[in-house]
Amino acid sequence: MSQLDLARINTELGHDALALVNWALSLGKSAIVTTNFRPFEAVILHMVTRVQPDVPVIWMDNGYNTEATYQFADEVTKQLKLNLRTYLPLRSRAHREAVEGPTPALDDPRHAAFTEEVKLEPFARALRETAPQVWFTALRATDSAVRAQMEPVSINPDGLIKVAPLLHWSSKDLYEYCEKHGLPNNFDYVDPTKGEEQRECGLHLAH
Repeated sequence: MSQLDLARINTELGHDALALVNWALSLGKSAIVTTNFRPFEAVILHMVTRVQPDVPVIWMDNGYNTEATYQFADEVTKQLKLNLRTYLPLRSRAHREAVEGPTPALDDPRHAAFTEEVKLEPFARALRETAPQVWFTALRATDSAVRAQMEPVSINPDGLIKVAPLLHWSSKDLYEYCEKHGLPNNFDYVDPTKGEEQRECGLHLAH
């Protein structure tokens, strides 16, 4: 796939989420969707599984999610009959905290190692085990400065085609989609690797 094709696809389909999903799945390549069950995650999960019901849904459960997030994960998985594959850190939260104490602050030098352990390593493991050629993500341009510079379709250095159908969607767009399709939502969400809004967790910088 040439850069020229990418430019054309982003121009023609970049603002049409469903068309982008259909295009990416029509390539006939193995695909995954990643989720963290944050607010409005049901949208990408519904959109992709309506076209390919058995697509692997990858969740890096860091062990620090809220009760509401775990309940939401179960509810969405059941409602959409997700092919959910959960990837856990190699150490449990209890083990980590017994040895190292609570989650390190953002300015703590140990924070990078924490992010690597609870998010980046599980994702690298998921990529090795599922060997996808297409990766659907619910990234949105409003999430951070880095994401505002992204295109809906890009190709990672390793050749993985990264598709962000909702890149240009607003919270209002996402809310209306959930209402239209009777999808549950979750607003009690915390990501310990980000710590604050508009900060990258490292996953989309590394991949």
